[in-house]
Amino acid sequence: MEEALTTPRKFSKLPTYDTGEWRTAIVYAQALIAAAQEAGTVTPVIQEFDSFIDDVLEKLPKLEAVWSSGFVNEEAKEAMIDKAFAKSASPVFLNFLKVVARHGRLGMLRLIHLTAHEEYSKAMGRVRVMVSTADPLDAAAEQKIEQEVKGRLGLQPVLEKQVHPELIGGIVLRVGDRVYDGSIATQLKRLREQMITRSVHEIQSRRDRFSSAV
Repeated sequence: MEEALTTPRKFSKLPTYDTGEWRTAIVYAQALIAAAQEAGTVTPVIQEFDSFIDDVLEKLPKLEAVWSSGFVNEEAKEAMIDKAFAKSASPVFLNFLKVVARHGRLGMLRLIHLTAHEEYSKAMGRVRVMVSTADPLDAAAEQKIEQEVKGRLGLQPVLEKQVHPELIGGIVLRVGDRVYDGSIATQLKRLREQMITRSVHEIQSRRDRFSSAV
């Protein structure tokens, strides 16, 4: 594969996506990477995708809104892309955009962009890890996380850190579409759910015993 991108992208401002959306985005990202590999243009295509996000979606929010809208059909969106980017986009990236449009997934371009970087990083032996903590991590904690992730996945982690005081304590890691949650808040929620479940079982058991006695 070609020379790696030197500066990792930041994705901290992205909204939360569900597992199904992540998996769909991964399919499109893998298809894009595969097509770029076949053409020998992986790094240029990733950079082209970066530029598309920065120079088109960021600067033309109304266009992004139209592409995400269900009121404009897929054929019209594909025609818009062909007219606007046929002369400036590479064949690989242009075809990718048209396929995404054809399948009604233009609203997922930002997530596909993120997952394309994830797939690219994996091919380069790296993995992005979103780390959310209640307080900023110190160097020792970062090193421990890196060692743990590398030991489990066999890939060099690239940490992207976020601070969320509402976590109360602990840590939440996101690697791709998987979330590893060790926060105290989540533990308390799980404990509460277990207690509710146990109470329901006890009520049902007492009801059953009462019914059989009657």
